[in-house]
Amino acid sequence: MESTNWTSVSHFILLGISTHPEEQIPLFVLFLSMYIINVSGNLVIIMLTISTTHLHTPMYFFLGNLSLADIGFTSTIVPNMLLNIFSDTKTISYIGCLTQVYFFISFAAMENFLLEVMAYDRYVAICHPFHYPVVLTRRVCVQMVASCFTLSHLHALLHTLLMTRLSFCANNQIHHFFCDLYPLMKISCSSTYINTLVIQTEGVIIINGALTFIIISYSCIISAILHIPSAIGKWRAFSTCGSHLTVVAIFYGTLTWVYFQPLASYSVAKGCIVTVMYTVVTPILNPFIYSLRNGGVKAAFRIWLNRIWRAAGTATGEGKPWAGRGSSEERDHACAGGAPRQRRLYK
Repeated sequence: MESTNWTSVSHFILLGISTHPEEQIPLFVLFLSMYIINVSGNLVIIMLTISTTHLHTPMYFFLGNLSLADIGFTSTIVPNMLLNIFSDTKTISYIGCLTQVYFFISFAAMENFLLEVMAYDRYVAICHPFHYPVVLTRRVCVQMVASCFTLSHLHALLHTLLMTRLSFCANNQIHHFFCDLYPLMKISCSSTYINTLVIQTEGVIIINGALTFIIISYSCIISAILHIPSAIGKWRAFSTCGSHLTVVAIFYGTLTWVYFQPLASYSVAKGCIVTVMYTVVTPILNPFIYSLRNGGVKAAFRIWLNRIWRAAGTATGEGKPWAGRGSSEERDHACAGGAPRQRRLYK
């Protein structure tokens, strides 16, 4: 008789992306650099959205939460992976593995919901600019982020609890760089039918539902952009929209490829490489795509650098702050040409 509520392993062995010794140092340097860039870029965005008054708007409120989710997303995976590269054992405890599964899924779902919310924010700002201050009030924004947080943790809890019903026998080697659903299900010695069913039903609704909403929102935005009389305004808007959609395509395209295929046809080796795209690459791109191409964030960043330069000059008794356009406020919404200036979210 099959047992479904026990496991005979106390730990798992994470084999990582590569087992070749000559590739370990380049992989360590590559992923450490990407992790530092990701954390630094997102921390700057969070700091700017908190400390800069003219960034206290719904768009930047959502952006700050996206940056926080990105930091949590990569921090759940990359530090442990870097430690395992030079570890002789490369082990992770059973509880530690389930904990990693939970937080990985919760942060991934949080990013999914926030991308959906941000698409709605841009849709209202571009297509219904005069209703924007009424629709996206401070209370509504907080409720939307709280809903994203709650739904993402419920989603993670569901899949983590389903993993606890699986049995793991002699094979405890995971051909991956972190504890992911399909690689764990591949080495399970019990039936994974329910787990697969939930991934390909509830998971499809969560992921594809958000993707469908984002596509519809951007379709309406592009339609509104086409009515902009200025050719320069159209070019700027399409350029920014194209960058946003590139990030969305990478994130959802890789997620769909990894999880929404039959477990029998899932390739752990290919899945390991593809997973890097949405766990490491996309969180790095988000600060650059959503912020550094945006005039408001660049202006706030110049003000921040100006203050640091002024403070350093005062301390040393020399040096003057450089001139710039740091005092100009944000007039362009993330994907708009000619959208009205946003009101402040916090008073």
